[in-house]
Amino acid sequence: MKNELRIIGGRFRSRKLKFPNAPGLRPTPDRVRETLFNWLRNDIEGARCLDLYAGSGALGFEAASRGAAKVVLVERDAAVCKALERNRALLNAEAVDVIQADTERFLSGTGQPFDVVFLDPPFREGLVVPCCRVLEENGWLSPRAKIYVEAESGLRLLGLPGNWRVLREGKAGEVGYHLYERMFSGPCS
Repeated sequence: MKNELRIIGGRFRSRKLKFPNAPGLRPTPDRVRETLFNWLRNDIEGARCLDLYAGSGALGFEAASRGAAKVVLVERDAAVCKALERNRALLNAEAVDVIQADTERFLSGTGQPFDVVFLDPPFREGLVVPCCRVLEENGWLSPRAKIYVEAESGLRLLGLPGNWRVLREGKAGEVGYHLYERMFSGPCS
């Protein structure tokens, strides 16, 4: 069925979530999500997770299902936020908070450190690198945070913070996905 996704693992495993049509909303494919959470298997339990441009909430709900202590979903579209709230209630996912806000405006506030950040902005809008820099500069990352970036395949991610190192990367059709680790607090390159 269109506009439906399935949680892959954890306590909400196999639960189906519905989401509305919205411009640019494209849930992370199941195969990519499974790969990502295999990469993060030792980092999610008890973690504080931030899902920017949450859309369907696939990444944030998957993190909550796998034991994240706190998951913040940030999404600007009101109808999409209502669906996120419905899915949160359906799952009784108490660790999940839904915030209706423009991501750039949200990140311009005082940061609170997160252990894992999911960054999956609309494609071809040039949002990835500026968001990554603000995450680093405004205190949104814990000392060894993991940052997942999903973007159009072939996008060159030049200008990311110099203290991030790539841990893993992959490609699935039109999607390029990358997992970074923040190594220390330092200047951007």
